[in-house]
Order: sequence, then C-alpha cells, then structure tokens
Amino acid sequence: MVELNYQSGFGNQFESEAESGVLPVGQNSPQKVKGGLYTEQLTGTAFTAPRSSMQRSWMYRIRPSVQHMTNLEPTDPGLIRTGPDIQGAPTATQLRWDPFPSISADATWLTGLATVATNGNSELQTGGAVHHFVASKSMVDTVFVNTDGELMLAPYFGRLLLRTEMGYLELAPGQIAVVPRGIKFSVDLVDEVARGYVCENYGANFRLPEHGLLGIDANALPRDFEYPVAKYDSENRPAKLVTKISGALFTNELSHSPFDVVAWHGNLAPYRYELRRFCAIGPVIFDHPDPSIWTLLSSPSDTPGTANLDFILFREHWRVAEHSFRPPWFHSNVMSELMALIEGVYDAKAEGFVPGGISIHNSFIPHGPDSDAFRSATDADLTPSKGPDSLAVMWESRYRWVPTSWAMALSELQRDYPTRWSELKSEWS
Repeated sequence: MVELNYQSGFGNQFESEAESGVLPVGQNSPQKVKGGLYTEQLTGTAFTAPRSSMQRSWMYRIRPSVQHMTNLEPTDPGLIRTGPDIQGAPTATQLRWDPFPSISADATWLTGLATVATNGNSELQTGGAVHHFVASKSMVDTVFVNTDGELMLAPYFGRLLLRTEMGYLELAPGQIAVVPRGIKFSVDLVDEVARGYVCENYGANFRLPEHGLLGIDANALPRDFEYPVAKYDSENRPAKLVTKISGALFTNELSHSPFDVVAWHGNLAPYRYELRRFCAIGPVIFDHPDPSIWTLLSSPSDTPGTANLDFILFREHWRVAEHSFRPPWFHSNVMSELMALIEGVYDAKAEGFVPGGISIHNSFIPHGPDSDAFRSATDADLTPSKGPDSLAVMWESRYRWVPTSWAMALSELQRDYPTRWSELKSEWS
C-alpha cells in the first residue's frame, strides 16, 4: 500500500491543506480564496442541530461541485436495494448463509455490491441496509456518492484504497472505514480480489456510545480513529459519477476528477479504525454482560437507549467467569441482529459460521449457541482462558431485517440452520 498520513481523533475539528496557505484565516468564506479556489460547505446535520451533534466541513476546491450532479441519467442499480424493499422476503425464523458468491468475474467494488438485507425507510432516515461485495478490479475513473446514508466498509479478504474528496484511506481486513453521506469516493484494489461487508446507515451518523459507569476509557478510544489529510487531483481526465438518491442510481459524465479539494476543515469526513485496538470489557466474577457492552459505534434513534443501528464487535478476550455458562446464553430480543464474521471462529457457532457468511436473528426470534457449543460450554473446565482469536461483528437495529429476494434464493442459504438446536433434549428429572 501507499504510505499515507492520518489525523487522529473521533469527530474532531480537523483542518488539512495539500498546498500551504490555502485555508482562510479567521473566516470560512472570504471574498477570494487563494489560487482562485471555490468555497463549499458540506453539512451532515441540520443547521439548527445542537452544537454537540452538529457535523459539517468547509472545502476549498478547484471547481464547484454544482457541476457534478447536472444531467443525471437513471442507471441500473443491479442488486443494490434500499429500505423499504418491497420485493424483500420477511422471515420468521433464524437465517444463516455460507460465504456469498461473486456477482461477476469482472466487478468493481460498486458493480460487485449486492444487498443482503434492509430495514427501516431511507426517506424517513430510519434503519439501514447490509450489503456484500466481491471486487476484482479498481473503480479507476468511476466515483460514487451516496445521499441515502453513510457507509461502513468492513473487508474480510483483500486490501483496499479509498480515494475520497478529503483524502485517501488504506483499508485492510480487521479494519473498518466510514464514509459519511454526500462525500464522493472511489475504491481501488491493492490485491487481486477483495471481499467484504458494507453497512448503509440511513439514520443519524454513527457516534461513540455513551458509556455511563464504564467511563470514557472503555472499548474504542477516540484517538484510535484516523482521518485523511487533504490530497487532490487536478487532472482533466474524464470521470463517471454514480449517485444514489432515494434508492435509485444515476450517472453523470464529468470532464474532470471530482477529487479536487485542495484544503478542508471541519468534523465531517471519512475515517478508519483498527478493530483489534478495541479493548473489550468482560466479567471478573460470574456471568457475562449483555453484548451491548461491546458496542463500538452507535446510530441513535428518537427513543433514548434504543439504537437505530449499533455496531458491535466480538473479539478475543479473557474468559474468567466462575461457575458460569461463558458463551452467549439463549435469548430473544426486541432488537434485531445481523452478524458477520471477518476473521477466525465465533465461539457460540464453531461450525457453519465462517468469514464471508452472515446470520440474521430478528426481533423475538430465539437463538443462541448451537447444540455442540452448548454441550462444550456446559462441560468445560472453568479455568481462565483467552480466545478464540476472532473478529465477529453485529449490526443490531430496532427495525427487523428484511432479506432481499436475491439473498433468499441463493444456494448458500443454510436451509437446515434451524435444526442446529434440534439435538438439545430435556434433561429435567
């Protein structure tokens, strides 16, 4: 990968300039900007939002972006779907898939994107979607911008280079990157093939969760989030812009690159995070806490304590609880869970749940460790142990996940998955 520099901190008021002296001093919109640049503001929240949640950035670019979205032409969305997905297939049982197939042998990140499930409503800014991608070539002169939601990219195979309006981000398995809505970006491959997951968040932008009694130093630290530094393209090479608006895709041919931001400042920008820097909190005496204690990022809803979307990370940690069942217990929640595996083995589902696969357990659908995992945990010698060394992620939502018709028709759907609990027999005497 190329050597890149980053700015550290979560949601900081950053500033960056690729050419010295471009950023205005003491104001945002001077009459004239150095070098004849155009001033432009991008806001991710309403102008009247509370200061604590307000997100915006000022950009100083070679050409104004009002030229980017003219003469938009509808284009085929492929397998990309947006909530509410009227062709989706609501489910009343547990679901799990083997690794998802590639759509095409010659796909970019964008054309290789297929939606697995949606929920909520993008126009009401509720819920989200989870997609899967398989890419075998870079996007080159194609640029994407999503106006429906911010995007969280989580590769599990192959490295990526994200070129954005505000700079570049390297991305490898074991890392995530978040691109706020309205920011243009392109995805290049570092390796021959890349695979991964994408969560599209229609609601409030992801933020660090409130920790209450845990305090500020638990789980993900703000200093471990990395933001790009300004980097621009001044070439007049043609580019194709693909825009997602209200679930539909549109294209526009540009005579130049839209990555022409020479300088910027603000707190709305793409960022990345190294998942293994997450310091998981565990029990010290008995039982184990609710999985919400491992929430890495959260998109709040209008109901306090009930998330639009939570991003939860299950990683290697010490297991020391005394006289306790250590894997997740059997449960059914008001929240709906979509899990994916990035690396390793998930201890509650040692078989059948592998990197590249997904499981869905919707609201009040009971689930938990499979038969083998239950027996193993019940009979285990409860000595302190660490592991397994894995990265499993969950996007949990107050809205039920609706699998797409494409996902439900795949041969990779494990139609016998609900039988994983059939060997659990009554031992009551």
